[in-house]
Amino acid sequence: MEASSSPERRSPDDDAAVTEHPEITFIGCARCGTLIAGLDGRYACSGCGWVNEWTEGHRPLPEARRRRL
Repeated sequence: MEASSSPERRSPDDDAAVTEHPEITFIGCARCGTLIAGLDGRYACSGCGWVNEWTEGHRPLPEARRRRL
C-alpha cells in the first residue's frame, strides 16, 4: 500500500455528516464553579440551577421535523 503525499480531501457531504451530531462541551458553572457538561455550549448546573442563555450555544439549534403519518 502506498502512502499518499497529498492531503485527504472530503466532499461537502462528509462535512455535513461530521457536524450532524452535538458535541459534548465542559465549563465551570458561572454561579457556583462546579464543572458541568453541556451540548454545543448549552449548559444547566444541577448543583445550583444556573442555566446559560440558549443563544450562547456554539451553533443554531436543529429545526423541528414533522413526522409523516
